[in-house]
Amino acid sequence: MLVYGHRWFFRVVIFDNTCYSSFVNRREYDISVTVNGRRITKVVIDPHYELKHSDSVSDNVILSLVKLLDGGIFPLQEKTGMFEYYVTDGLKLEERLYKLVWLLEDNELYIGVVNAYRRKTHGISKRKRT
Repeated sequence: MLVYGHRWFFRVVIFDNTCYSSFVNRREYDISVTVNGRRITKVVIDPHYELKHSDSVSDNVILSLVKLLDGGIFPLQEKTGMFEYYVTDGLKLEERLYKLVWLLEDNELYIGVVNAYRRKTHGISKRKRT
C-alpha cells in the first residue's frame, strides 16, 4: 500500500529486476522542478539505495540528480496502475555518472526515487533529453 503524505508504507515492488516487500521510512524533501511537463514540488526518497550504494550515494546526491531532470522530457519505461516508472542513466554530477530509477504518480506533485547508484564510465547507454 502506498499512501503519499505518510512516512510508513507497506508495499511490494517489482521493477528493474528488484522485488522487495517491507515497511519503509521514506524521506521527503521540498523541491521545485518541472519534469515531463509536470510541476514537481516534492521528492520522496526510498531508502532502498542504502542497501548497496550508501558508499557513493546519499540523499543530497539524489536531490542533486533530481534537479538535473528539471526541464527534461523522459521516456516512460513501464506503467503499473497509477505509477509511471522511469530510468535515467548517464546523469553527470561532479564528474561522476549515475543511474536514477524514479516514478511519477497520477495526479500527484512528487517524484518518487526508487533507486540510485553510481555508474562506471564504460558501457553506459546515454539517453538524450528532448
